[in-house]
Amino acid sequence: MKFFETSNYHFFKKSTYVSLRWIGIIGQFISVYFVYFFLNFEFDFLISNLIISFGILSNLYLIFVYTKTQLSDRSAFIFLLIDIFQLGALLYLTGGVTNPFAIFLLIPSVFSSSNLSFRTNFLLVALTIIIIFILTFYSLDLPFPISSHFHVSPYYFYAIPIALIIALIFLNYLAMTFGKQSRLRREALAKMEEVMATEHELLSLGGQAAAAAHSLGTPLSTIKIITQDLVKQFKGNKDIEKDIILLSSQVERCNEILKSLTLNPVEEDNFIDKDLSMREYLSEIISSFKEISKRNFIFNFDQNSNTKKITKSIEIVYGLRNFIGNANKFSKENVYINLKSDNEITEIIIEDDGNGYPRDILSKIGEPYLKSSYVIEKSKVGLGLGLFIGKTLLEKNFANVNCRNSKTRSGAEVIIKWKNKDLFNI
Repeated sequence: MKFFETSNYHFFKKSTYVSLRWIGIIGQFISVYFVYFFLNFEFDFLISNLIISFGILSNLYLIFVYTKTQLSDRSAFIFLLIDIFQLGALLYLTGGVTNPFAIFLLIPSVFSSSNLSFRTNFLLVALTIIIIFILTFYSLDLPFPISSHFHVSPYYFYAIPIALIIALIFLNYLAMTFGKQSRLRREALAKMEEVMATEHELLSLGGQAAAAAHSLGTPLSTIKIITQDLVKQFKGNKDIEKDIILLSSQVERCNEILKSLTLNPVEEDNFIDKDLSMREYLSEIISSFKEISKRNFIFNFDQNSNTKKITKSIEIVYGLRNFIGNANKFSKENVYINLKSDNEITEIIIEDDGNGYPRDILSKIGEPYLKSSYVIEKSKVGLGLGLFIGKTLLEKNFANVNCRNSKTRSGAEVIIKWKNKDLFNI
């Protein structure tokens, strides 16, 4: 197993990192020159400049030699390690942990925690802690004349590295936690965009196939009529009659292919080509599941419910289908869909008779890549992407989505609610 991990979500953008390093290097130069020339403090000025110059050389290497636009996990580790050692060397010359600028030792590992792999970050944290310990016991005094006036209790002195280490671990934990959540959400959003792009592409292909069928319908019909006349003219001539019959059969086959091209790419979505009421939307979605599922779909709605048309929306259809599909997947026998609609609100309640949401993920419903610790059927294990995509798409279209376990049945319940003024203006 490789120690360093690389993926689409573990990287540094080189230009951003180089810019941040320039800011740090300029800050180091300003601090050293200000303290030496303006405050007239005494410390090893020449070696300090050589250490900072090493940072400049490493940055120039990144700009002119390292040609990639992203820093891999391994490369980022090496350059962050250089940053830690460079700052550690400067602190060694100027008082160690008693130097107020020791706080900057935390920056490289904290900066990496939300961008690089756990192993890389763990190693950077460990090395930073080692540097803090070294600077606690081994360092030159603070620049003169501060060193002659700075006298503190050992309790205070040893509290400094302890505070730095606690802050380092705490900040890295927070950054890693939020960084992981951010990466997972980016990945889930990328998958959602991919799914929606596929839906749009299929609709586009369906439209092109329909246009082709419409355009070719007339010439194919003409060919068919001519072949029928030719059959009558050459009746009795077995050789010619056989070819004409073959030609006619191929014309029929062309018609069937064009028809299948029109229907199959969007077999479940061809109704989106027109504006429908919510009842019609749900009826079409349920029908598409009935063709492939053995579950019973029980659809209830008020006969007097609002029948106003809704502007066609792939996002609403796909969001509703995700929740209905989830109910179909986890139900035992029945899926219940209730539609309530009046002049103010439109509400859809989707329930199933399955086992419901596991208790340990109930509060996290709608987040991607959920895993329950409860034992469930392996065939029904999911990553939570369906719920995440459905919830995101519907909320993007002004819906209020609430997922919970049903109070009247054994399974899960999803309540999707719109204000009509939002729904009919999409």
